[in-house]
Order: sequence, then structure tokens, then C-alpha cells
Amino acid sequence: MNEGYAWAQAMNCAVTVCDKDANIIFMNEKACEIFAAHGNLIGQNLQQCHPPRAWEQIQQLLKTGGSNAYTISKKGLKKMIYQTAWFQDGEVGGLVEISMVIPEQMPHFDRG
Repeated sequence: MNEGYAWAQAMNCAVTVCDKDANIIFMNEKACEIFAAHGNLIGQNLQQCHPPRAWEQIQQLLKTGGSNAYTISKKGLKKMIYQTAWFQDGEVGGLVEISMVIPEQMPHFDRG
């Protein structure tokens, strides 16, 4: 394992990282568990596992260096998905996706 990802390896959420060409370069233990039925996805391109609309969003994030957040329900669990660009030498190096289980009802605080 790349030592640069040690912080993410044992997190209680799924972390997947791709490079600027959308090739998966890292998946933590949780992400590997979630996608185990698909085999080892390291080295695979994200286009192969996303429908056209999602692939367009990924391409846009890679182009602009932006972020995207949304919630889903899957297998009886509500999850928040956060996708954001990571940068190397001031340029987009790829994307990080963090997927975490969240409660059905979640407190919200205004801290302004």
C-alpha cells in the first residue's frame, strides 16, 4: 500500500481515489469490501462502472477541479457521497470519493 494513503486505509467509510485519467489508483478496505463482487478495481477506469450521466459528472469534475455531493439509499442504508478533485502542483491530479453511511434523520446546526 502507498504510505500516502495510510490515513484512509482503516476509515469507517469507503474511500476511492482516481488519477486525472479516471483510473482507480486506491481503494481503502471499506471500498474494497463494498465492491468485492466486482473483483479488484485498482487500475480500472471509472467509465467502466458508471452510467453515462455519472460519467459526464466525473469528467466535469476532472476538468474543473470541482466537488459534488449527494445522498443515496442502497441496501437499506442512507449514504452521503462526496466527490472532490485532488491537486498536484496546482493541477487536478484526480478525484477522491468518500462514501459514508449516515442516519436517516440527521441533526443540522447553523454555526454562523
